[in-house]
Amino acid sequence: MIVGTAGHIDHGKTALVRVLTGVDADRLPEEKARGITLDLGFAYWPRPDGQIIGFIDVPGHEKLVHNMLAGATGIDLVLLVVAADDGIMPQTREHLAILDLLGLSRGLVALTKADLADEARRREVIAEITATLAGTCLSGADVIPVSAVTGEGIATLGERLDGLCRATATRAADGRFRLAVDRSFTLVGTGTVVTGTVLSGRVSIGDAVTIGPSGLDARVRSLHVQNRAAERGQVGERCALGLAGAGITKEAIGRGDVVLDPSLHAPTNRMDARLRVLRSEIKPVGQWMPVRFHHAASDVAARLVVLREEPIALGESELVQIVLESPIAAAAGDRFIIRDTSASRTIGGGVLIDLRAPERKRRTPERRAELLALDAADPAAALSAALDGPRGFVDLDAFFRDRAAAADAAHRAIERDDLITLSGGHQSIAMRRRTWQRFSDAATATLDAYHAERPDLQGMGQEKLRLSLHPRLPTALFAAAVQRLVADGAVVLDRAWLRRPQHEVRMTPEEEGVWTRAQPLLGDAHRFRPPRVRDVAHEFGIDEKVVRRVFRLAARRGELDEIALDHFFLADTVAEMAEIAMDIGHSAEAGRFNAAEFRNRLDNGRKVAIQILEYFDRQGFTMRRGDWRRINPNRTGMFVRRAEAAPAQIGGDASPVGRPDFKSGKGRETVLGGFDSHSLPPGQQRAQR
Repeated sequence: MIVGTAGHIDHGKTALVRVLTGVDADRLPEEKARGITLDLGFAYWPRPDGQIIGFIDVPGHEKLVHNMLAGATGIDLVLLVVAADDGIMPQTREHLAILDLLGLSRGLVALTKADLADEARRREVIAEITATLAGTCLSGADVIPVSAVTGEGIATLGERLDGLCRATATRAADGRFRLAVDRSFTLVGTGTVVTGTVLSGRVSIGDAVTIGPSGLDARVRSLHVQNRAAERGQVGERCALGLAGAGITKEAIGRGDVVLDPSLHAPTNRMDARLRVLRSEIKPVGQWMPVRFHHAASDVAARLVVLREEPIALGESELVQIVLESPIAAAAGDRFIIRDTSASRTIGGGVLIDLRAPERKRRTPERRAELLALDAADPAAALSAALDGPRGFVDLDAFFRDRAAAADAAHRAIERDDLITLSGGHQSIAMRRRTWQRFSDAATATLDAYHAERPDLQGMGQEKLRLSLHPRLPTALFAAAVQRLVADGAVVLDRAWLRRPQHEVRMTPEEEGVWTRAQPLLGDAHRFRPPRVRDVAHEFGIDEKVVRRVFRLAARRGELDEIALDHFFLADTVAEMAEIAMDIGHSAEAGRFNAAEFRNRLDNGRKVAIQILEYFDRQGFTMRRGDWRRINPNRTGMFVRRAEAAPAQIGGDASPVGRPDFKSGKGRETVLGGFDSHSLPPGQQRAQR
């Protein structure tokens, strides 16, 4: 159990800890010279039953409240100290307000210097304490008169602390490891050592850890728990970690940093939270108010954005966005304290809700509803509410990472709630099965309506469909949703277009007749140099516009590709030419080839060969650098012969740039990126050099 002291300066906090434990928590020479506590002090009290009670002794001076806050996080029990001769003082009230904002509800009150007060004075101060505690987290706490001089009440206080220690339930340690650093120093023979309270999870010697927010990697080489050497530490314990690693020094790690499981490293400087303003505050909290933000042992300058139009009144609780001057390592559900910029008063405090707060549209009704859904202490309840919220899906990895939950928490949630998952673009989301069904039904209904309105079009653009559906998925995740719809047989992916399986572009009987006559002219021996639109029109003695329309309708059906303006190739021929390009690239040094090599294999003219390669460039199938090209390994399956393709694959993958507009030239540019020595595989990089 970790016990934290609180109270006004010179009320006997350090003396009480010394009498109880035999340890002087004032460790600094200046503290001993001045007789007051300036920084955090620590003492450990071994008990007969083998338990060790750890004490965090905090300073009581009004100018040192930031040091008091550094020690207040992670304690199990509050020992509020009030001197019998002074009674309740300003820092007593401020410390009590801070404890209330931090949600610390277990505690005792030590009425110190009892030897200086008669019975009447004791009753008077106890009544004052009882009235002050009313309505706070320590309401009803026992008051025990003690004296560090005479020893009065010390045994009674010790017995009460032992009883509370036995009654303190062991915290669940199944979360991922976080330790809030309050000291960093160098120890001869050990190296860099950091101390702090474990906020979640457990740690063992040999574990890899990361320092947040800097991102330094380290290894735990030694470990002390509650001032004793140990193999493992866990949540709720005071630990000293001996760390080793590149860049790990006492200067590189300081108070406010967090030692954490590497998978949790995701610092943030913008968070949405619920803030409660103290009734003692002197003015309402308005927009962009500058403050000091205290979280665990960190102290950072920040601004507050109230997520509504009106300021937050005294004593009121409201949603806010906190914009930090520098990032911190935190977790959703963590408590925080807000103080004014001069560090003279505490304004309020609250709970972090979302660590990935948006900068835009942060005050919309939809965002407010989402935050209200996430504003639950229990992660399972927050997840359930978020799944039913306005967004309709949850980024599971981020959700459980930001709560420092166990590594398998996402998997257990998927199984427990029978969730549908989609992965894409380094992100994984989950939604309820009924949400997915609504999404699927909306997608098919939208495509059906689109086909009814535009029966001569090949299908609907993927981005247009994405923007018309709810939930509106990010592009990479929408691509994963499309693949699931394709697998379910609900839609067909036809390059850049989506269509229903039963939809096909239909020609009039006259147009079908033109296509039947023209198709043989584009295949067989002429397939690599087919006639252009004007040539076919001249051959048939019909208007070029008729041939052009027929060819473009055939292209919408996936039977043709328009390689250049009015120059169409059969889709199977394009697939065959793609196979030839891959074969050349496979045989070429470093996978590179030029237009001449491609032209020779096709036995075609240079101009047409270049047009074909430029078409491949636009589709992202090839990547060009000067006169050289290589095959994009991520798009080798883009062109598939129709006879070999499943219905959903006809036309290959979606084009990254869409179909070109040959009249304007838009879309004819090569896909950006090209290739160079940095984009080639390691072995080919050496060959390039």
